[in-house]
Amino acid sequence: MSDNSTQPEEKGFFEKVKETIESLWEGTKDTAEDVKEAAEEKIEDIKEKVTAKKATTAKKVATAKTAATKKAEAVTAKAKTTASEVKAKAETKAKAITTKVKDEAAAAKKEVADVKAKAATKAKAITTKAKTEATEAKKAVAAKTAKAATSVKKKAAAAAK
Repeated sequence: MSDNSTQPEEKGFFEKVKETIESLWEGTKDTAEDVKEAAEEKIEDIKEKVTAKKATTAKKVATAKTAATKKAEAVTAKAKTTASEVKAKAETKAKAITTKVKDEAAAAKKEVADVKAKAATKAKAITTKAKTEATEAKKAVAAKTAKAATSVKKKAAAAAK
């Protein structure tokens, strides 16, 4: 007889543990590869999304900058227009006030000249009237004096006779 037995050799405890660990290792290795592949795909997807978002964000920023620039230009133009309108109104108002002051000054000068002319005319009239009255008074006094002198002479002549 032979020393080799025909029955399958029974595995020991350590061999069973070893096989279990190997099967677990194989399963873990497969799972790790699957997880690795899934992670790589997810990373690629995220990279694509980030790139797309960067482009979209860049476009939005550029659009916002353009809009802000246009708005700033519009506000600046409006401010300049308003400032020039205000300046023009101020100049017009200043010219109108200057013209009004000149007109009022001219009217005042004319009024003063009219008053002076009226006063001079009235003074001349009063002077003329005074001269006339003085002349008439002198004539009247002279006539009375002459009359009185004549009557005194007649009385003196009559008394001397």
